[in-house]
Amino acid sequence: MLLATAGMMVMVSAGDLIMIYLGLELLSISLYTLAGFKRHESRSVEASAKYLILGSFSSAILLYGISILYGIAGTTNLKALGAFFAQGSLDNPGLFMSIGFLVVGFGFKVAAVPFHMWTPDVYEGSPTPVTAYMSVAPKAASFAVFLRVFAESLGALKAHWQPILITLAIATMIIGNVVAIVQDNIKRMLAYSSIAHAGYALIGIIVGGSLGTMSLMLYLMIYAVMNLGAFGVVILLRKGTLRGEEITDFTGLAKSNPIAAFIMLVFMFSLAGIPPTAGFVAKFYLFMGAVEAGMAWLAVIGVLLSAVSAYYYLRVVMVMYMREPAGRFDLATSPATQFALVVTTVAVLFFGIYPTPLIDYTKAAILQTP
Repeated sequence: MLLATAGMMVMVSAGDLIMIYLGLELLSISLYTLAGFKRHESRSVEASAKYLILGSFSSAILLYGISILYGIAGTTNLKALGAFFAQGSLDNPGLFMSIGFLVVGFGFKVAAVPFHMWTPDVYEGSPTPVTAYMSVAPKAASFAVFLRVFAESLGALKAHWQPILITLAIATMIIGNVVAIVQDNIKRMLAYSSIAHAGYALIGIIVGGSLGTMSLMLYLMIYAVMNLGAFGVVILLRKGTLRGEEITDFTGLAKSNPIAAFIMLVFMFSLAGIPPTAGFVAKFYLFMGAVEAGMAWLAVIGVLLSAVSAYYYLRVVMVMYMREPAGRFDLATSPATQFALVVTTVAVLFFGIYPTPLIDYTKAAILQTP
């Protein structure tokens, strides 16, 4: 996990595509190992193998795209690439092939449709704490790099890559939300939810500029808190050697453990974007950015699909509060888990009611960016 974190730090701070790729590989290899951490469980090994094979393909495609950019511009430095393309050197057909390869590589890392098929199986098969980590930290780092490469190096080509990302964002929101409706496993449901949220986050890259960057940063910070909290409640649910990973395992939780049920309710409301939770604030700024960029129709699509997502999030709430408990699950609590859940719950409620400090923080971060 420390190596994965180091890889993410290299990714987001590097100023060169080669260093970004090395950080990405360090992150990816660490995640392949973490996914198969329970090596005596077949589904954990299967998750690791699927992630390794598909991740290797995506890394190779990304590297090929970088090599084409180097062949065209003679550099892999992000600022030098931006300066080269700002001069109008846009007539090379290999350039558009390179953009396609970069979209595939980064699209896989953020689980955008149609590069998302690994996500449900890997999320379900990995140990739940690993799934929680995987659904938040690598996704945030990958989006940061996605934004930097396309805004800083390929900003002059926005007219060419923006329609591609718009198509990806719409497809990701639709597939993620629609397929999540029929999931019975809570980890698979949260996996498709994560795919849908990747579609929302892509709007920040599409909008671009300071507003798009600010809304994407705000969204990723809030998404990290609420998704970690939701997986934290899943980690709590235990009954001997059994894991409470089916939605039916939450049946009657409000009566057997009202505190855990309330915490899960807060996170489900936030993921659905229902006020007064932080998830509403995150989606509001993303959609507002789309409207101000002249893409109100994209914001409307996002709002409509957010309404669709409310069905499967509120389904969990209904199971917890409107059914009698079928059996009692012991909560595998620990001081660290309890502390994490308290912090995430308070953060989701506090920033939902008073988001100004977080908004000011993201604005200050953008203004300090060279």
